[in-house]
Amino acid sequence: MSMNHPSAWPHAPPHFTSAQGAYIVTAGTYQKKHTFRGPDRLRLLHDSLLKLTKQYKWELQAWAVFSNHYHFVASSPEQGAGNLPRMLSHLHTSTAQAINQIDSSAGRKVWHNYRETHLTYEASYYSRLHYVLQNPVKHRLVHEASQYPWCSASWFAQKATPAFQNRVKSFPCDRIKVDDDYQVYGAMD
Repeated sequence: MSMNHPSAWPHAPPHFTSAQGAYIVTAGTYQKKHTFRGPDRLRLLHDSLLKLTKQYKWELQAWAVFSNHYHFVASSPEQGAGNLPRMLSHLHTSTAQAINQIDSSAGRKVWHNYRETHLTYEASYYSRLHYVLQNPVKHRLVHEASQYPWCSASWFAQKATPAFQNRVKSFPCDRIKVDDDYQVYGAMD
């Protein structure tokens, strides 16, 4: 389709998800609303993310869930990343329906868009893994990421070898470009 064609204007980020490998994904709520504010809502989104990535055979390596967005780094299934849009659609539909039922807001738009990046360089992978693991600290919700229950930092500290943890921490994450201009609230705010 030619870019001169009126329907060619991108209203959402393009999604190129055919290649197998590691990806970072960021998704935000519609108008950055704090739809998942509070422990029960965060748990709903967190548990749904973990369940559906497993169901769709994505291997989560880091995740962080907040009141109005989430990030994760995961490896695609062996057949490639082609099922990522279907998995995220399933996640967004099921969590929107559940939260709308809780709020008696049938049909309310909950999710906006998502962005994914195929991580093809080692340094890029480690920096983004570090970024997602430390995201609750970046958003000033906790002093230690492992204190935030809706992220993978505690899990990572328990499961990863000390050598791998040190390797990830050695890659700076303060200057990488991740779509993360969200103001967040703590679970109890």
